[in-house]
Amino acid sequence: MDIIMKNSQQRRRVVVTGIGLVTPLGLDVPSTWAAARAGKVGIGPLTKVDIPTINVRVAGEVRGWVPEDYFPAREARRMDLVTQYGVVAAREAFAMAGLVAARVDEDGSSTPGNFDQEAAGVIASTGIGGLFTIEKDHTVGMTRGFERVSPFFVPMSIVNITAGTIAIEFGLYGQATCVVTACAASTNGIGDAFRVIRDGYQDLMIAGGTESSVTEMGIAGFSALRALSNSHDPERASIPFDKDRDGFVLGEGAGMLVLEELEHARARGATILAEITGYAATCDAYHITAPHPEARQVARCMTQCLADGGHSVTEVDYINAHGTSTQLNDVTETRAIRLALGEHADRVAVSSTKSMTGHLLGGSGAVEAALTILALRDQVAPPTATLKVPDPECDLDYVPGTGRPMELNLALSNSLGFGGHNACLAFRRWTE
Repeated sequence: MDIIMKNSQQRRRVVVTGIGLVTPLGLDVPSTWAAARAGKVGIGPLTKVDIPTINVRVAGEVRGWVPEDYFPAREARRMDLVTQYGVVAAREAFAMAGLVAARVDEDGSSTPGNFDQEAAGVIASTGIGGLFTIEKDHTVGMTRGFERVSPFFVPMSIVNITAGTIAIEFGLYGQATCVVTACAASTNGIGDAFRVIRDGYQDLMIAGGTESSVTEMGIAGFSALRALSNSHDPERASIPFDKDRDGFVLGEGAGMLVLEELEHARARGATILAEITGYAATCDAYHITAPHPEARQVARCMTQCLADGGHSVTEVDYINAHGTSTQLNDVTETRAIRLALGEHADRVAVSSTKSMTGHLLGGSGAVEAALTILALRDQVAPPTATLKVPDPECDLDYVPGTGRPMELNLALSNSLGFGGHNACLAFRRWTE
């Protein structure tokens, strides 16, 4: 592959041609999107963890997951759930995009591909990685001796292994990396993939994120931070922008996108779902877990993202908010949106789909980006499904209840992560 360096006047356009989802709302794109549009809550009773001394009873679990439906049993045993979710989401995105990788079959015959695999890569982000494997093998070491730890412990637990596994499965010989910026991870990963294509380093990228941290340490750690909701009612636990909110609900799953250079997608006849036009990332540089109350850097992230795409503030129709259902996040993000958009903020639909999925940590940004793209495609803003008691400090149009049919041309997707990480993506409705 010849690298084509582009200056700022010659930036290549980047489009989305595939989406894959594994979420608490469904095991694929159609089921997840149908549930999200309807305002269905995917949060339910916590079944993966039983800690009687911790008052957390609900989670956004991926329900009905049978690893052997997707992998040979032996392979599944050697793959943490975080990687299983990511690989399956990547498969769906790859198939939706109509991509075929060249391969040599066991009988020696070859199947040609329809894209340059040396010009294709993957960025599969996560916040924590194989936490279940870490806990399981530590327990083995403590109870049976550390010489009994699995030889697959390291490759099952390291954060980059999902990216590597996806690259192996599809024969992607370009950049294969993992961005780890807590809850902003997959938004940063998609943004980095966008830039890699825009600037001529690759023609195609699979980008997104995955997480599976509904584990004993996951629940215990966030509970110790007093970050999790103590509500036992799945419909009133993850309630972003609601006056009665008391913390987020831990979720799990994955979202993956196929990004392509526009002419590359056109040349192979791909169906284009949306165009990604801008990306920005900033840091609060303030506190390890809390957002800066003045919200200046979150607002600057949004304005930089719009500037990166050449957009004016008044073009924005919809924002998929980070919207965690914590006291600090929801007020701060509302303040940031008002700072960034000014008077136009009152004319923008804003929603938190975490109201339905819970908080997927490093996987959340990719799932939310996917839902934002589907919103543009189908002209329906997904809702903040559980919002019932408005908070006077959160005074935007949060689309309560069910999805709202409306004209959507430009949308933003926000993510904020522990450590002060802020990331924003801009997507434009695709029209020829």
